[in-house]
Parts: sequence; C-alpha cells; structure tokens
Amino acid sequence: MTSSKDTRYEVLLTEGAEQDLEALHDYIAEFDCVENANYVLDQLMEVVESLSQFPERGNYPKELVVLGIKEYRQTSFKPYRVIYRIARGQVIIYLIADGRRDMQSVLARRLLGA
Repeated sequence: MTSSKDTRYEVLLTEGAEQDLEALHDYIAEFDCVENANYVLDQLMEVVESLSQFPERGNYPKELVVLGIKEYRQTSFKPYRVIYRIARGQVIIYLIADGRRDMQSVLARRLLGA
C-alpha cells in the first residue's frame, strides 16, 4: 500500500501559462530589475513544482465559485495567482497572473473563452 505522500502528479503548463511567466519576467525586468524578475520567476516555479505533491491544497478562485465553477483551484506567490486544474494524475496550469488585475475578466477570457 502506498501512502499519499508517494503520489506525485505530473505538472504541465499550458502555452498560455508559459507566456504568462515570460510576460511577468519581462515586465519586472523592465520596470524593476532583472534580479527581482529572476527571483519572482524562481518563486513561482517553486509554487508550480510543489503542486506535484499537494495539488489539493489550493482553494477555489472566488471569481469562479460565484459562477458555480469548482473545477479549477489556485495557489499563489503573492500577489501572483496560479490557476490550475487536477485531472487524471496531472496538474494543468492554465493561468499565472498578478492578482491585482481584474481577475474576473482575465479568468473569463482564458478559462471560459468569453
């Protein structure tokens, strides 16, 4: 019998999530400094990689819960939010965004195709 600690999920980033990381890095590098951009990217990657062991720890994004949608979860490296879904042994990252943005419209566009 294997314990749940041994269960590892494969973590996949969608093309959109990869572009989010690139855009965040570029933005911070341009308006702050490359060192801080690298730090934020490293921290976000740690958060992403940690989902391979504990994907259920994330809560449901409130912007989706009000629409009755509970298939997506989120975790964060504040103020950045990582939106993902757990499916058949995989954690699929859909969105990595600054939580200070209008998340309702960002989520609607990316996840709901609105």
